[in-house]
Amino acid sequence: MQLRTVTATRYVTPLREGGSLPAIVEADDEGLYVLKFRGAGQGPRALIAELVAGEIARAAGLAVPEIVFVELDAELARTEPDPEIQELIRASAGLNLALDYLPGSVTFDPLVEQPDAELASRIVWFDAYVSNVDRTARNTNLLVWHRQLRLIDHGAALYFHHDWNDWRARSTLPFAQIKNHVLLPFASRITDVDAGMRAAITPQVIADIVAQIPDAWLCDGAPFADAREHRAAYVEYLTRRLDAPRAFVAEAIRAHAA
Repeated sequence: MQLRTVTATRYVTPLREGGSLPAIVEADDEGLYVLKFRGAGQGPRALIAELVAGEIARAAGLAVPEIVFVELDAELARTEPDPEIQELIRASAGLNLALDYLPGSVTFDPLVEQPDAELASRIVWFDAYVSNVDRTARNTNLLVWHRQLRLIDHGAALYFHHDWNDWRARSTLPFAQIKNHVLLPFASRITDVDAGMRAAITPQVIADIVAQIPDAWLCDGAPFADAREHRAAYVEYLTRRLDAPRAFVAEAIRAHAA
C-alpha cells in the first residue's frame, strides 16, 4: 500500500513514552496521528524500522494502524512552551512518520486478554522475522481496539541496520530474544502458520515497501554509495531471512516449548 502524506497543523500533546518522544498531532485531513520524530535521538533508522516492519506486518494480514508520512513545519515550535519540544520539532522539520491515533484503545494485558493460538503464533513469527526486541510483558506495544489486537511501535525492529557489518551473514541468524515475547506462551501453532506467513511476504512485497523509504532517511552513516544501493541491501537482507531453513522460526518453536 502506498503511504499517504499529510501535513501537521497542530501539536496536540506529547506522549512522553518511548525513545522517540512521540506526540499526538492533528493533520490537514482533520485526523489525529501519533507522530514519530525524525529528529529524536534514535534518528531516521527508527522511522525506517517503523515503516518497513509495520507494512510487512500489514502485508502478512496483521492489524496495524495506518502509517502515513507527515510534513512538519518548524513554525509549529513557536506555539509550544516546552523548550525540549520546541527543539524536537525544529530538528524534525520536513518529512516524518506517524500512525493513525486509535481513540479509546487500551494497552494489551496478557493477564486480561488471551489471544487465540493462531494469531499469537503469527505475531511471534513476524516479530522473530523482523527482530523486534520490543514486544515484551513490560512493554507489549499491542493495543486492543474494537476487540482486535493492533500492532504498534516497531522502531526497535530491524536492529541489524544500526551496524551493517556482516549483514548478509546475520540475515540468517535466529532471534534469541523471542524468548521474552509477551505472546510466546500462547503461540503453540508457529509451525502451522509458517508457510502462510512466508507466502504472504514475497520478494515483490518487500521491494515495494522498501521503495517507499525516503531518500533523505537513507545512507546516514551506512556503507553504501547511494540510496538505491542502501534500499537494495534492505531488500536482500529481508529476502534472505525468509530462505529455508528459517532459523528464526526454529528458535521461536524451541522458545515456546521451553
